[in-house]
Amino acid sequence: MLWRARLGTAVSGSSLPCGNIDPSGITGTPVIDAGRTTVYAVGFLRPAQHVLFAVNLATGRVRWRRAIDPPGADPRVHQQRSALALSRGRVYVSYGGLFGDCGNYHGWVVSAPASGPRGALQAFEVPTRREGAIWATSGPSVDGQGNLFVSTGNGSSTSSFDFGNSVIRLSSSLRRTAFWAPRNAASLSGNDTDLGSTGPVLLPGGRVFIIGKEGVGYLLNASRLGGIGGQRTSRSVCGAAFGASAYSGGLVYAACVDGLVALRTGAGLARAWRGPGFRAGPPIVAGGAVWTVDLGGGTLYALDARTGRVRFHAGIGSPAQFTSPAAAAGSIYVGGGSRVVAFTGA
Repeated sequence: MLWRARLGTAVSGSSLPCGNIDPSGITGTPVIDAGRTTVYAVGFLRPAQHVLFAVNLATGRVRWRRAIDPPGADPRVHQQRSALALSRGRVYVSYGGLFGDCGNYHGWVVSAPASGPRGALQAFEVPTRREGAIWATSGPSVDGQGNLFVSTGNGSSTSSFDFGNSVIRLSSSLRRTAFWAPRNAASLSGNDTDLGSTGPVLLPGGRVFIIGKEGVGYLLNASRLGGIGGQRTSRSVCGAAFGASAYSGGLVYAACVDGLVALRTGAGLARAWRGPGFRAGPPIVAGGAVWTVDLGGGTLYALDARTGRVRFHAGIGSPAQFTSPAAAAGSIYVGGGSRVVAFTGA
């Protein structure tokens, strides 16, 4: 261990009106600014406040901290599950609700300057009466112009469109500039079939891929998302998808409850292959293989990126929900419950 930074006391799950994480400390993946040698993380700390921390990447010393709760929102019913994003000198923090959907929560994105604890916060609130969570673990996708693409979960309306189950494009200052939603967005809300169970993936050629709990994959136009029903193409892919998808070499890899699915994205969405039928965690592509965790069986798999053939597998223990591997310097790292496991020669 090189360093350890204690940031505060996490909020007890028993003090919240619903939820399935106890205690709730850091629940969204931090983001690193290599230029500033700083890692940014959000902690949910007692009594009930979300706090953004800037930590020295080399030493673990806390450089600064600031409150980062959405303006006017009740922190006790908002959860910071999505990965943080960093772009053009600002840190972006997304919010949804707790497991059980209790309280008056909304989907939010809040941004703060990466340079220090001063400077105005900026915020976007999903314009639902309630809900519309931004909770996909991958966090916002950011394009070369600094635009953010986020996906939302169920809205409170089951009869009309309210920006639940949408892909929304935001400017770097968090102004909504475009959106897309499937024609059945309202009925998805009625069945708890979040589109926003994964985050949007930006593809070459100005395209966007999204898939949710319904298991239908969509290709969108990034520059003109298309409003309601304005997708370029769609197809049924699998039973349901959660966490994050990955892209490499013309293929999108969707993390489905019934196996990892590879889709060709040339002229549309054509299935290239489907992997073994386990509940697949968010994948990464490294060393010519797609790496994913069997979240039910506690096994790390490497599948051939072109064929889906199993090239390697090993037990890792009891992974947390949405566990994803990481790759660096020829090794694969993955969380297996209370430990991190490394595999070399990858």
